[in-house]
Amino acid sequence: MKNRFFTAIVLAIGFSMSIHAQNKMILNADQGQYQISKHIYGHFSEHLGHCIYGGYWVGEDSHIPNTRGIRNDVVKALKDMKIPNLRWPGGCFADEYHWMDGIGPRDKRPKMVNTHWGGVTEDNSFGTHEFLDLCEQLECEPYICGNVGSGSVEEMSKWIEYINFDGESPMANLRRENGRDKPWNVKFWGVGNENWGCGGNMTAEFYADQYNRYATYCRNYGDARLYKIAGGANTSDYHWTEVLMKQAGNRMQGLSLHYYTRPAAGGSRSATQFNESDYYAVVENTFRMDELVTRHSTVMDQYDPAKRIGLVVDEWGVWYAVEPGTNPGFLYQQNSLRDAIVAGINLNIFNKHCDRVSMAQIAQTVNVLQAVILTRDEKMILTPTYWVFHMYQVHQDATMLPVHFTGNRLELPGGSAANPPRGGAGAGGRRSIDAVSVSASRDATGKVHISLVNIDPKNTQTVECDLGNFTAKRVTGRALTSADIQDHNTFENPNVVTVKDFNGARINGRTLTIPLPSKSVVVLELEGG
Repeated sequence: MKNRFFTAIVLAIGFSMSIHAQNKMILNADQGQYQISKHIYGHFSEHLGHCIYGGYWVGEDSHIPNTRGIRNDVVKALKDMKIPNLRWPGGCFADEYHWMDGIGPRDKRPKMVNTHWGGVTEDNSFGTHEFLDLCEQLECEPYICGNVGSGSVEEMSKWIEYINFDGESPMANLRRENGRDKPWNVKFWGVGNENWGCGGNMTAEFYADQYNRYATYCRNYGDARLYKIAGGANTSDYHWTEVLMKQAGNRMQGLSLHYYTRPAAGGSRSATQFNESDYYAVVENTFRMDELVTRHSTVMDQYDPAKRIGLVVDEWGVWYAVEPGTNPGFLYQQNSLRDAIVAGINLNIFNKHCDRVSMAQIAQTVNVLQAVILTRDEKMILTPTYWVFHMYQVHQDATMLPVHFTGNRLELPGGSAANPPRGGAGAGGRRSIDAVSVSASRDATGKVHISLVNIDPKNTQTVECDLGNFTAKRVTGRALTSADIQDHNTFENPNVVTVKDFNGARINGRTLTIPLPSKSVVVLELEGG
């Protein structure tokens, strides 16, 4: 079956080479100005469902292979895709988490009720030391979100001292008593989470004052220069962004933004059981990220034209109904090829806006929402979204190359263009979206990488790329696609959707022709001469 499917792709590619492409791209390989921070490719893990317990943490006595209680298979998979940072402990959980409950001997740690997610009892066996051990095993940077909603300035100030201070002090000595001599020097700190909602239901003005108060006592110790991230807006709350920039911009290094892609009202909310109309609705909502990043950046530009403050999209991804038979509070959902398309579009948007977007974290890494990994006891599978991150790692810390793209539009089923997505309406006033999403970069060795998403679920989209003054001698590629847009990996069939070599791109002088298989994510590597 698989062989016949990929043979069909090859035949389709060959046929499409003879068709004049309507997707035109100009690659400006000599105009790169901004770096795509590796931290755009970050991840988020909350005390929610089986993200921490069963996802990362199984305990030292588990039959599942582990290092100090942390699953070896999950660590290896995340290292293979070069995870750059990990945000913890929430999310909504962060503003009810009191860090001192999660240190010291595990059998003496107090238990707590996770009131946000399922009402389960937390035994706090995974706390500060375990999280920072996980980050050291992953060789990634920790991003810790402090408790503003139910905590205190003193509590957060002492947490930073406990983690980062190398001298003699009550908190540093307590850390040593708990088995860690040298500080971890954690750089990234969030001052609260969703303070307009689960983090305290505050107004922008009130939170700005609270942020200034907390940030004052978030001290730098030794070489650890803090990158303080203010809790930012919910989706399109531009007033929140303006108030924070105006009243607290001088005390922050980053400002967050949260946006989840959800199905259309009345459509299928299943992660795997959906029709073409549902697919288009999710993709259309995904493109809204470009509008949000653009408009929030415009507000930030008024107060920070030098772009000193980064826009941190520290919660993004798809949000569907939970899998049948699972706890509604655990947010466990499957992950299909549709979600890989969503991931590719979002990452292309962040790459394009890397002059302002400094970090991003998909929600969430394991077993929750748009997870890159799913676990069941000793078993682990990699989702289609995992493979997008694996392919796109070539953009980490590379120079973003401006791309001029004009291409086909896909007309959306039903409705008028009263609120058209980016690019406006199609023929007859109907809503439409771009058929192809693209971004490009040049790495430190001079290689150029182009990431392309063919959103069209039925047809090959051929892209003709003008390489300008870049002389390409060789092109190689990898592609992620499958027979159906609903295809996904299961514990019984873990490799239904996975990456394959892509050999369809052709160089002819200054022109690169790329026949993109339907519903695919493709990453090309060009070597110059």
